[in-house]
Amino acid sequence: MLARLKTFTLLGIEAMPVDVEVDISPAAMPKTILVGLPEAAVKESTHRVERAIVNSGFIRPQDRVVINLAPGDLPKQAPSFDLPVALGVLAGSGQLVLDRLEDYAVVGELALEGITRPVKGALSIAIEAAKDKSLKGLVVPTESAAEAAVVEDLEVIAVDSLSQCVAFFAGEIDVPPVPSGVEEIFEAFSEYEVDFADVRGQESAKRAMTIAAAGRHNLLMIGPPGSGKTMLAKRMPTILPPLVPAESIETTRIYSAVGQLPSKQPLLARRPFRSPHHTISDAGLVGGGSPPAPGEISKAHNGILFLDELPEFNRKTLEVMRQPLEDGVVTISRALRSTTFPADFMLIAAANPCPCGYRSDPRRSCNCTPPQIERYMGKISGPLLDRVDIHIEVPAVPFEELTARDASSETSAMMRESVMRARDVQAERFEGSPIRYNAQMSSRQTRQHCELSAASKTLLKAGVESLGLSARAHDKILRVARTIADLAGEPAISEEHLAEAIGYRNLDADLWV
Repeated sequence: MLARLKTFTLLGIEAMPVDVEVDISPAAMPKTILVGLPEAAVKESTHRVERAIVNSGFIRPQDRVVINLAPGDLPKQAPSFDLPVALGVLAGSGQLVLDRLEDYAVVGELALEGITRPVKGALSIAIEAAKDKSLKGLVVPTESAAEAAVVEDLEVIAVDSLSQCVAFFAGEIDVPPVPSGVEEIFEAFSEYEVDFADVRGQESAKRAMTIAAAGRHNLLMIGPPGSGKTMLAKRMPTILPPLVPAESIETTRIYSAVGQLPSKQPLLARRPFRSPHHTISDAGLVGGGSPPAPGEISKAHNGILFLDELPEFNRKTLEVMRQPLEDGVVTISRALRSTTFPADFMLIAAANPCPCGYRSDPRRSCNCTPPQIERYMGKISGPLLDRVDIHIEVPAVPFEELTARDASSETSAMMRESVMRARDVQAERFEGSPIRYNAQMSSRQTRQHCELSAASKTLLKAGVESLGLSARAHDKILRVARTIADLAGEPAISEEHLAEAIGYRNLDADLWV
């Protein structure tokens, strides 16, 4: 007897439909055959399924069982086939009639006693299931149900065990769909524990971070140890606009696919902040492996990637990040197929000015020789540095500012208001275009929206020639100036705006020339 039902598998962060076909025919000796390019975790599922069937009170077929996972040329890599395979075996052996089987797709891992376990990528699976108009809903383990229920136009049925799942499909019980609860999730998890009001001094750095957040510009901080670079970077998400549901779903899919969603949080409500250690590998940063998995730049999608101690990173590892910085996606190519992951992130980097860190600190002496400093800073390549819009120096904070009880320090909420106003201007400017931020403007759009007066052109020419900047750096200065003008509420870029933008490239000459 042949049974057929629908399920899904993950390929990267995308869900792909899979048909589970189970054929049971008489044979002298019981044997189970699993075909359809199953990986090791899927091959082992036959043993789990057999014991789960018996321990749930059903009878294991003593015949030849052939299980086909179609399409046959698509690798199947997760244990999420346990539940659909078990249902197919029970239907194929005639132990029950599954009246609702054609209306629902099924995913889930089984324990030996027949209870369900959560699966990776439940959100991606639900999104793909919602596209299939022949499906009424999706049956998932209870622990994955809240994540899948984020997709509102799909019935998500949560089951605790194989027995409950069989009873539901046989029409013996009714299981109500899991409610979405997106608004409740955002209310519960959208608050930040940190605030820019905690930062003493560093007003110029706060100004630069406001500009960076307003135009989505990449930023590099140079300063001695303990000057507050990491503290500033960790507070950057607090001044960015809140995640909208579409952005949240995009980012949650990535964390769901690798099984890294926070406990009891089915949807990310805050912008991600990723801070990998400088010993990270190429694959860990941009993604890779077999099968390809997303790296840190993808986990920072719609959020912040913070690279602390930038010169300590392997130079080759940093170089592979150059193209994703421009494109907003990263493609991992293998012999059989390529996988593309989103990587639209904002880069914030921090570095010491020399190996000992005290080159720019007036309170400490620096004993580093010029060749040592040159080798240290030379680990950051010119092409990578060219892709960073804003370079700032973060000096050590004086004792008086550390101990002052200054209640007038600008809070994250105040800074976010300025950022939101500038973002609203950009949204109106780029309406109907895939571009959303000034930092994303093409060369043509930069010329269109960053017109300069004759005096401003003279100032820009002097800055470019004195600093020896590239054409990319030239355009980045214009984009930063456009953002500064947006923050000031000015329709045109003035000399003042342009001079400030040029000032954010002075480290090019101070440290790399």
